[in-house]
Amino acid sequence: MKKLAVLGFTVLPALFVTAAIGAETINGAGATFPNPIYQQWFGEFKMAHPDVSINYQSLGSGAGIRQLTAGTVDFGASDMMMTDDQIKDMKVKPLHFPTVLGAVVLTYNIPGVTGDLNLTPEAIAGIYLGDITKWNDPKIASTNPGVNLPAKAIEVVHRSDGSGTSYIFTDYLASVSQAWKMKVGVNASVSWPLGLGGKGNEGVTGLVKQTPNSIGYVELIYAVQQKMPYANVKNASGKFVKASFTSVTAAAAAARDMPADFRVSIVNGMGAGVYPISSFTWLLVPSEIKDPTKKKALTDFLGWMLTTGQKDAEGLSYAQLPKAVVAKEQKQIALIK
Repeated sequence: MKKLAVLGFTVLPALFVTAAIGAETINGAGATFPNPIYQQWFGEFKMAHPDVSINYQSLGSGAGIRQLTAGTVDFGASDMMMTDDQIKDMKVKPLHFPTVLGAVVLTYNIPGVTGDLNLTPEAIAGIYLGDITKWNDPKIASTNPGVNLPAKAIEVVHRSDGSGTSYIFTDYLASVSQAWKMKVGVNASVSWPLGLGGKGNEGVTGLVKQTPNSIGYVELIYAVQQKMPYANVKNASGKFVKASFTSVTAAAAAARDMPADFRVSIVNGMGAGVYPISSFTWLLVPSEIKDPTKKKALTDFLGWMLTTGQKDAEGLSYAQLPKAVVAKEQKQIALIK
């Protein structure tokens, strides 16, 4: 028995050393929009591949692009497409990999109002431009008959950090409002005409929950998890549509021609069942990875994400990628050298 005990103490440390040598850690940072599903994916992938750990910091799309450009992470994540100028600044060209589709929703805290409001593009743009200042404004009341809207000032909430969620929201506003397009524009960070700023989807959700008569924009899963109401939005076909994986999938189907680099906007798409503030979200992966072990870990994850991982989407209020997009992405994995 003593000999067995000695063997146990001499062999086990060697096993631990071997495991440590074979392990690979991948670091990423970026969008808060897909953070709930990314955290679930990375945990599940770890269980299936114990030798690979993927660490992800949910800091916002702008931070993800900056860190990838600086080379401090192995991959970035963003809800906004990188611009040509941003790509030119990088030593290694990044590849865009759509991961899931999500929706940006308008959530609100109006005492005494618990049901779903109907909001038109004109009303949403008017609120965020500061042209509509009261909840009982005719442009809101006219589409919500029977709802007792108060004559209270609207407290507007927006993101304070560089945010892909803001990019999607401002992209939508610019597509439906010429005034917004001219005065504010489209970006991850804009000069907001008014309102309170919250950091991350979590920060905006928290501010809306604690501020009476407020409205804010967040990724769908954050409103669902916090059991907060969110508006039906009038789409380009004139229908008020609630965000769901069905209506977001319909938005993706409306974008029939996916470009080869996967950089495409699907806001304000046509179709009766389309939710108009929908978007792909992307992983940004270098097209050249010199470390062969790291390259294998990342490409294995991408292949897993496009197949097994997609099954998690609907449970977290995202929509799965269209099959045609998945097929194109699987081919793109081979471009990573």
